[in-house]
Amino acid sequence: MTLIDPSIRTAGGIQEPSAKQIEEAYELARERYADLGVDTDTALSRLSTIAVSIHCWQGDDVRGFESADRPLGGGLAVLGNYPGKARTPDELRSDVLKAMNLIPGSHRFNLHASYGEFAGRNVERNQIDVEHFQGWIDWARDHHLGLDFNPTYFSHDNASDGFTLSHPDPGIRQFWIEHGVCCRRVAAAMGRQLGSPSVTNFWIPDGFKDTPADRKSPRARLADSLDAIFRDEIDACHNIDAVEAKLFGLGSEAYVVGSHEFYLGYAITRNKMLCLDAGHFHPTEVISDKLSSVLTYLDQVLLHVSRGLRWDSDHVVTLNDELLAIAQELVRGDYLHRVRIGLDFFDASINRVAAWVIGTRNMIRALLLAFLEPIEWLRHLENEGDFTARLAIMEELKSMPFGAVWDYYCLRAGVPIGASWLKVIQDYEQSVLSRRLD
Repeated sequence: MTLIDPSIRTAGGIQEPSAKQIEEAYELARERYADLGVDTDTALSRLSTIAVSIHCWQGDDVRGFESADRPLGGGLAVLGNYPGKARTPDELRSDVLKAMNLIPGSHRFNLHASYGEFAGRNVERNQIDVEHFQGWIDWARDHHLGLDFNPTYFSHDNASDGFTLSHPDPGIRQFWIEHGVCCRRVAAAMGRQLGSPSVTNFWIPDGFKDTPADRKSPRARLADSLDAIFRDEIDACHNIDAVEAKLFGLGSEAYVVGSHEFYLGYAITRNKMLCLDAGHFHPTEVISDKLSSVLTYLDQVLLHVSRGLRWDSDHVVTLNDELLAIAQELVRGDYLHRVRIGLDFFDASINRVAAWVIGTRNMIRALLLAFLEPIEWLRHLENEGDFTARLAIMEELKSMPFGAVWDYYCLRAGVPIGASWLKVIQDYEQSVLSRRLD
C-alpha cells in the first residue's frame, strides 16, 4: 500500500488520520453497508475503473496558446484574477499533473484546439494539424493518460458576429467546416497513438441576442455544415464525434442555433454522441432527468459536468443534489459503459489547480455514493409499491458512514485524505504559481 508523504499531512490546522485509523473506520463502515446488502469492496473496485476527462481550460481561463493578445469571445466570460494561471503548455501540464496527483484513480485530459503548440507562429484554425499537438500526445503517453478534444469556435475574427457553422457567408462557413475536419484528424491521431479513442466534442456559440425573424435557415445551414465535417468516416476506435447543445448564452439570449432539440435529432439521425452540459439548460432543468430518456434512443452520451448558478456560469462542481442525482442515474441505470464523464467549469477567483482537485474529487465522490446504494432492494420496494420503505431507506443512506469508505479509497490510491491535499496546493502556489507574472 502506498502511503502519502508525511510532509503533506496537515492543511490549515487539519491533521490527517493515520492509516490504521482509516482502515479501522473502513472495516466498521464495510459492516454497516453489508447489513444493507452493499459490498463496499466491489463498489471501490467499480469506482477505480471510471475515468473523468479533466478540462484544460480551467488552468488558464480559456485563453489557449494561439496569441497572448487575442481576447476571449463567443459568449464566454471568466471572472476573477487569482494569480498564477498557466501561460505556456509546459506550465499547464505541470499544473494538471499536480492536480491529478491529488485525485484518486486514472483519468483523462480534455484539450481545446486553441491549446496547440504553435512555436510562436500564426497557425490558422483551418490549418491546425497533428504536429501542433504531438507534444500533448507524447506527454499523455508518458503519464498514461487518454486525451479528448474540442474544436475552438470562439475567440476568432471569423466568429466576431456570433456565427460560425451557421453563418450566412459561405466563405466563413467553409473556414469553420475546415476547422472541424482538422480537429477530427488531430483527435483520431491522439486516439490511435494512445490506444484510447478521443471524443471530439462540437460546441458552437451561434445565436441571436434578440428575437430572430428566421429560425429555420441557420439550423439548416448548421446541419449542412456538420454533415460536411463528418463526411469522412473515422474509426470509432480512434475518434468519437459528439455534439453539444445550449439553451442560451451571452449574446445569444433569444435564440441558439444548436438547441437541445436540434442536436438530439442530429445525434439520433447521424449516429453521433450527444453532449449534455449541466449548465446549458433552463435553471429549473437538470440533466440527471434527461439521461434515461436520451439513452433510450442513443448508444452513447457525453457529460459536461458543471454547476450553473442562475445561468451557465460554470462554477466549480460541488457535491450537491444534482451532482449526486447524475451519479445515481448513471449507476442505477447501468449507463456507465455508455457515458463519458467530462468536467466543464472555469473559475479564476480561486486557485485554479485547487478548483480541478475540488471538482474532480467531488465527481468521484458522487459516483462512490451511488455505488454504495442497495439499488436492487430499492428497486424491489418500488416495484412492490412500498414507497414508504423506499423513501425511508433513501433517507437513512444519507447518514451512512460514506466518508470512511472515501477515505479508505484515497488511502489505497496513495492520495491525501480529507482536506490535507490543500497543503500541497498551498506549497505549490507559494513555490510555483506566485512566481508567474502576466
